[in-house]
Amino acid sequence: MIRQFAIAGAATLMTVAAHAQEAATVVFDGDVGDAAFAVENAIVGQGLVIDFVSHVGEMMTRTGADLDLGPSPVGEDAQIFVFCSATISREVMEADPMNVSHCPYGIFVAEIGGETLVGRRVYAEESMAPVNALLEGIVTEATE
Repeated sequence: MIRQFAIAGAATLMTVAAHAQEAATVVFDGDVGDAAFAVENAIVGQGLVIDFVSHVGEMMTRTGADLDLGPSPVGEDAQIFVFCSATISREVMEADPMNVSHCPYGIFVAEIGGETLVGRRVYAEESMAPVNALLEGIVTEATE
């Protein structure tokens, strides 16, 4: 029984690796704090609730110092906003129940290469098109 789970797990990992997502980014005219404010407003403006804000920049700065790795490669103030849309999630999970693996969704703000970026994951599966449209709309609103 354990061997069956191990084989199934290995097959799942290979499938996940084969379906790795890309990121789409837009340059924001301002600093990361302003970008974070704009993203938060755009998410809430869609009637969505932010479940969690990951302060990834602070974590990278802290662990970089602990490991003698230097400053954060995504800036000290980088954040990921994590949220979900019940309506769109239901739609994409009705189309393919395995889309549960993509929920919740996230939009990040970071300073990379001297630019402030707002970005999102791009889902390759056709059944995730409504999520791609939602995320693209939020990023566009935040960066206008």
